[in-house]
Amino acid sequence: MKFFHPKLFDVIKTYDSALFGKDVIAGITVGVVALPLAMAFAIASGLKPEAGIFTAIIAGGLISILGGSRVQIGGPAGAFIVIVYGIVDHYGIANLLLATAMSGVFLLLMGLFRLGTLIRFIPVAVIIGFTNGIAVLIGLSQVKEFFGLQTTKMPAEFFQTIQTLYAAADTVNPATMMLSIASLALLITWRVFQKHLGYLGYLPGTVIAMAVATIITSALSLPVDTIGSRFGSIPSGLPSFEWIPISWSTAQFMIAPAITLALLGAIESLLCARVADGLIHDRHNSNQELMAQGAANLVTPFFGGMPATGTIARTVTNIQSGASSPIAGIVHSITLLVIILFGAPLAKNIPLASLAAILMFVAWNMGEWKKFVDLKQFRMPYRITMLSVFFLTIMLDLTVAIQVGLLLAFITFIYRISSLSRYEPASTIDFPELQQHQGSISVFRIYGAIFFGAIKILENIENELPSKTLILDLKNVIYIDVSGMDAILELEEACRRQSIKLIICGLAHQPYEMGVRGGLLERLPKDCIYLDLQQGIASAAQQHQENTK
Repeated sequence: MKFFHPKLFDVIKTYDSALFGKDVIAGITVGVVALPLAMAFAIASGLKPEAGIFTAIIAGGLISILGGSRVQIGGPAGAFIVIVYGIVDHYGIANLLLATAMSGVFLLLMGLFRLGTLIRFIPVAVIIGFTNGIAVLIGLSQVKEFFGLQTTKMPAEFFQTIQTLYAAADTVNPATMMLSIASLALLITWRVFQKHLGYLGYLPGTVIAMAVATIITSALSLPVDTIGSRFGSIPSGLPSFEWIPISWSTAQFMIAPAITLALLGAIESLLCARVADGLIHDRHNSNQELMAQGAANLVTPFFGGMPATGTIARTVTNIQSGASSPIAGIVHSITLLVIILFGAPLAKNIPLASLAAILMFVAWNMGEWKKFVDLKQFRMPYRITMLSVFFLTIMLDLTVAIQVGLLLAFITFIYRISSLSRYEPASTIDFPELQQHQGSISVFRIYGAIFFGAIKILENIENELPSKTLILDLKNVIYIDVSGMDAILELEEACRRQSIKLIICGLAHQPYEMGVRGGLLERLPKDCIYLDLQQGIASAAQQHQENTK
C-alpha cells in the first residue's frame, strides 16, 4: 500500500534506546503542556473539559501513529474554537459529533486523492487574515470568564457577543478579574525570563499558571467559578464507545460545517507540519498526514471527542524537548491518560479564570500581528485580501472569509499574470526585409501566457491586421489554455475571411500540444508553420515578391 505509509514505519527501522529516552522525556513534557490547553479549548468551544482531554488522548495518539510527520502533535486546537462553538450553539453537541466524523471522512478522501499539496496553494494573505481573525475571536470569547461576568449564555455571532458583553459590563467579579490578571502576568513573566530560570525553565508556563491559580483559589476559598462548580468532576478514565445516530435528514445540514472543519483542519495541520520540517530539517508526507487527521476525526467523536488537528505550540514544544519520532506523540497521549486515571479529582479545583488567561495568552501568540504593523510594505491587493479575510472572519463566518479571500487572491493573480502577458511588433532593425513590405506583412512577438485573462492581446492584434500576411512569433509563450486557443482560432478565422495568410512561428512544448489538440495545426497549411521566426519572415517576403511580379 504505497499510498498509505505512516512516518512511524520509517522511524522504527533505525530506532534505538537513546532515541526512545529522548522521546519519552519529550512526550511527558508535551503531555503536561497539553492538559490545560485541551481543557481550555473544550470549555471555550461550549463543551465539557473532558472532551478536550479525550480528544488529545485518542486523536493525538492516532495522528502520531498514522501521520506523515515525525514530530507533529495532534489534538484540540484554538483555531477550532469559533467553529465548534457555532456548531454547538446552532445544532447541538450530537450534531457536532456527526460533523466531526464527516470531516474525518472528507480528510481521508483528500489524502487518498493526493490533495495535500493543493493546500499549499492557499495564499499567505488568506492564512494570516483568518489566523489573526480567529485569534481575536478566541480572545473575545474569553472576556466573560476573564472578568467573571454574569451572563446566561454567550451567543456565537460577533455583534451579539459585543452587545451581551456590554450589557453585562457592570457584573464584573473582582476576585475573578484579579486572578485572571495575575495568571496572565505570570504567563508573560515566565515567557520573558524562562531562559534564565535554569531547570525550572523547562516547566511550561501554562501549567505553572494553572497550578498557582488553583492553589490560591483553594487556599483562600475565592468566590470564583471552577471546573468542579461549573461542570462537576472529570471522569477517571476514557469513555466507552457510543454509536453516533446518523440520518440523511440531519447529515445534509452538517455537510457545510463538516467541510469547514475539514478544510481548517487540513490547513492547520499541514502548516504545522511545514513549521516542524523547518525545525528538524525533514520533509513530511502531506497526503499521509491528511489521512491520519481524517482517521483521528472519524474515530474521536465516537468517544465524545471534538475536532482535532496538528497544533503548532505543542509540536514546537515537542521538538524543543528533544523529540525525534512519532513515539513522543504516543507517549504524550499515554501521559494524559495516566493523568486522567490518577489525577482527575484534582482538576475540579482549577479556576476557569486561569484557563481564560491561558487562552488569552494563546490567542495573542497565535496571531501574526507584525504583518498588520508592516502593512504598508505590501501591495494594495495583498492588503485588501488580508484585511478582508480578517474582518470577515470576525464579523461573519470563517467559511465566507476564506471563500472571499480565495476569490480576491484569484482575481489578483489573474490580473498580475495577464499584465505580464504582452505583444510587440518585430523590429525592422532585426528583420530589414520587413521594410519593403510594411502594411502588407505584420509580425508580432507574443510573451507570457495566452489564457482567458490575456486574450485581449489577440483581440488587439486582430484590430491591426495587415493586407496580406500576419506572422505570430510564439517562441516566448509558455502556456496556452483552451480559451487562449479558441482566441487564436478566431483570429485564424478572421484572417481567412479577409484573405490574409496566418503564419505561426516558434510553437513548442505545451503550446504545441495545445495547438495539436485544439486543431490549429490541422487548419493551417504546412507552409504556415515554422519553428524559427526568421524562416517564417523569409518565406512570407519571398511569397509576397512572387505575387507582386
